[in-house]
Parts: sequence; structure tokens; C-alpha cells
Amino acid sequence: MSTTNVQDDSQNRPARNRAGQDVTGELTRASAGILPAHLADATVDESSLKRFLAGLPGVDPVGLEQRSAGLATRSIKRASKLQAIDLAISMVDLTTLEGADTPGKVKSLAAKARRPDPDVPETPTVAAVCVYPDMVATAAAALAGTDIGIASVATAFPSGRSSLQIKIADTKLAIDAGATEVDMVIDRGAFLSGNVGKVFDEIATIKGVCGDTRLKVILETGELGTYDNVRKASWLALLAGGDFIKTSTGKISPAATLPVTQLMLTAVRDWFDETGELRAVKPAGGIRNTKDAIRYLVMVHEVAGPQWLDPFLFRFGASSLLNDLLMQRRTQLSGHYSGPNYVTVD
Repeated sequence: MSTTNVQDDSQNRPARNRAGQDVTGELTRASAGILPAHLADATVDESSLKRFLAGLPGVDPVGLEQRSAGLATRSIKRASKLQAIDLAISMVDLTTLEGADTPGKVKSLAAKARRPDPDVPETPTVAAVCVYPDMVATAAAALAGTDIGIASVATAFPSGRSSLQIKIADTKLAIDAGATEVDMVIDRGAFLSGNVGKVFDEIATIKGVCGDTRLKVILETGELGTYDNVRKASWLALLAGGDFIKTSTGKISPAATLPVTQLMLTAVRDWFDETGELRAVKPAGGIRNTKDAIRYLVMVHEVAGPQWLDPFLFRFGASSLLNDLLMQRRTQLSGHYSGPNYVTVD
């Protein structure tokens, strides 16, 4: 069994060169001189976009799954495990997206985000708290004075089935209430029916509404059907201006998987190689324990590269994962197992 040294490489991360997008609600060309010609030309019109996506290399499912399985067997050095756990904690988007959410529940979640383990105050804080738009103001007030992000789902989450006007209003509601990150969902029906221009336009328009607010584009990979579609949707989201590509809403199964995340990490790595821009990845749903989280960190290191081992470029969308990370962190510090009674319940 091989080992991987998973470390936070944020100090060596290149500066991020964010491309400006001229967003008008139509399929528009990326700014000339920023994107390479073949990428800029892909956004001239829907026909060009379809040709570009059709020209992406096909995915070898067997090879993809074998590599993911191989990476999942790798361990990390024992001395690095605590560092890996701390890094994973700092990458968590602590999430509650239930119809029964209340201001009290969101305040409790924010308190846990600020002090994940109150008895061990040096425990890292999480990356962000993720809530519905109507709960953003509550989260923002509870997290005032911290560096913890305030993420909000939007654009008719989780289905993505509504008018563009409603999606714009949903996004504005979240940002006006204090969201620093927006998690939008693509219209999977439009994508699967070949209406990729509509999907591109909606992502580009929402990014225009977001401005400097970071945009995560949820592909809902469990509904896309094939690995080829995951690759195409990833590139579509990157071309349209998404700051993150995110696997799932967490509302359907399968949600995040290692092979799908491998494809998405490959996409952002290739995007960086071609443009010099660093874009981020967020697997969400189904990642529940420390062993799983470390497998994803190993994959990030091996597929995208160590510079992606940073909360700016990789996140976990999770609710139950944090508790297991905290229990395992206590175990590493004390040398004996700490059960769930020692951490607060979400």
C-alpha cells in the first residue's frame, strides 16, 4: 500500500487570474486575450459550444474507476494524519438544507462552525455554512466578525426548474442578505435534451448577478447518466464562469463519488493548464467519515495537484462528516478513541 503526503500547500498557490465575463443573458464570447482562442471560440454561439463539448475526449469508464479504486487504497503517513484531518475540517461547508430549518437551528450550526470542538479551542474553523436564502441573514449575523463563508443555495434548488427571472431573484435575495458564496443548480433537463446554450446562459447570467460573490455550479452528477456527460457539464460550467464545479445537491443518490470527483478534478487541472485560472471543486453528499475524506484528499493531491489542497479550491459539502473528523482528531491527540458523546450533535 503506497502512501501520500497530504499537506496544505496554500502558501505556494499561484495568484488567481479571474476572467471577466460580458454577461447579457445570451451566449456570449469570453473576453478576447484572456482565454485561449479555442476556448473563447467555443462560446461564440450554441453551435460552437456543442462542437467543443462533442470534441472532448471520451471517458474510459473502466480505467476511470480502476484509478479511483487504486487511489482509494492509498494511505497517508501516520505523522500526517492530524494535519490531514485539520485540513479536511477547514474544507467543510457545514450544511443544513431541510424544510424544517429554523433560525435556532441555523444559529446552532453557526456556533459549531465557529468552534467545532469547544473543549479543544485550537480546532480549525470550517470553510462555510450553507443554508437556504431565507436563512442567510440569520447565518450572517451569527458569523459576523469571522472569516467563515456564508453560502446559500439558489436558482430553484434542488431541481433547477424555474424561470430565469425567478433564479435571478433567488440569487439576489441570497446576496442581499449577506451570502458570500452562491450554490446554483443547472437545469439537468435542458442539458440532457441538448439545450446546452440555455444552461450556459443561465450560469453566465447568475455569475453576472454574483459579481465577486463566488459561484458554485451544482451539476447533480447522479442525474447526468454517463461519465462523458459529467465531463461535458464540467467544461460547460467552467466556460460559463463558475468558480466551483460541485457534484450534487445531496438530495439524490448517487451523490459524490470518487470517479466523478476525479473527472471534475481533471477538468479544473486542465482548465488551469490552458488558462492559468484556478477553479475549485466541491463533492457533496455521501461523504460521512474521516476515512472517506482522506481518500478524497489523496485524490486531490494525485489528480489535480497539491495546490488544490486548500479550502479556496476544494470543499466538502457535508453535515455529518464534521462530527467524525472531530472524533478522529481527538483520537489522534489523546491516543484513545473518542465517541460521539464527546462532540456536539448537529
